[in-house]
Amino acid sequence: MFIRVGFEIIVECPVEVPLVLALLPHSSYPGRVIGEARLHADPAIALEMFTDGFGNRLTRAVAPVGRLKLWSDCIVENDGQPDVFNWDAGQHPIAELPTETLAFLTASRYCETDELVAQAWALFGDTPPGWARVQAICNWVHNHLTFGYHYGRPTKTAVDAMRERTGVCRDFAQLSVALCRAMNIPARYASGYLGDIGVPPSGPGDFCAWFEAFLEGRWYTFDARYNTPRIGRVLMVRGRDAADGAMITSFGRYDMKLFRVWCDQITEPLSDQAMLALLQTRPDAPALTLAP
Repeated sequence: MFIRVGFEIIVECPVEVPLVLALLPHSSYPGRVIGEARLHADPAIALEMFTDGFGNRLTRAVAPVGRLKLWSDCIVENDGQPDVFNWDAGQHPIAELPTETLAFLTASRYCETDELVAQAWALFGDTPPGWARVQAICNWVHNHLTFGYHYGRPTKTAVDAMRERTGVCRDFAQLSVALCRAMNIPARYASGYLGDIGVPPSGPGDFCAWFEAFLEGRWYTFDARYNTPRIGRVLMVRGRDAADGAMITSFGRYDMKLFRVWCDQITEPLSDQAMLALLQTRPDAPALTLAP
């Protein structure tokens, strides 16, 4: 399966603003790429790419005074399979966990695990450890939170989401992460492209957040917002929480003027040359409505 993924973002800055951008497919993404999976800027500015400790491909830039357009457009190969489901995946005792997973057991900026331990054990202490426990957490978060773009804010934490019972996809993911960690299950935040492949159309494209839990020797994908296996995820960033994978980290004020994301399956068999030609056409993707 091939999926066209990309975005167009326009910001306006009253002064020069340093930026760190997390807008590219993750360094571990296994699929082939047709075209260039890189960031473009108009007007042209210096773009410095680097990879952080989580394998995220980040870009440093300084936005000039006035309007700046950031965009990317490419075609990626995907296995076309839904998220792996393994009901028999077991939970590791903490003493047997790989060392590299331990950082995903403790509290972080947006996931106040230490504040949720008592509630988590009251809610999920009777569930079987392993996959069933993570799925129970997903079911609970899915039913506890009401989704809405107007419920999102950059400072919202897992505890805030639990108390307010509302959120956007990152809140569903972060609350799930915090609850998993409270139950001694390593969990990490993830986000990227997720189009309407195999499901009814849901409106303008957007980046989507989900999470990964470490069970039976590997990381598995879970998604409390949709709470069902999905097809066509294209990972962009992962980390302890959204602070490690913010789409745009700015060191100064900017105004978002346009935000368009596309993640569309290419349903006809095309050669590489035909797909490259397709990338010369403008993607048909409406802009997500921005709050005033």
